[in-house]
Amino acid sequence: MGRMTINLDDELQRALKETALRQGQSVSKIIEESLRLRGIKSTETARQIVARARQQAGLNEEEALKMGIEETQAYRSQ
Repeated sequence: MGRMTINLDDELQRALKETALRQGQSVSKIIEESLRLRGIKSTETARQIVARARQQAGLNEEEALKMGIEETQAYRSQ
C-alpha cells in the first residue's frame, strides 16, 4: 500500500477526523471511499469496465472505448 502526504484546510482536516471517529473508520478509509465515489479508478478497473461494456453491447474495441470514456465522464460529472 502506498503512502501519500496531503495538505488540508484545518477545518476540513478536523471534520475528516471527526467523521472517521463517528463512523468508526480510519481517515484513510474515508478518503479511499471518497475517491471511489468521485469515480477514481485504477487503469485495470477501467479496462474491465470497457471489456464488460464491449461484451454486453456487442461493440468493437473502438466503440467500446468511446462508450467507456463517455460513461466515465458522465459519472464524474454527477
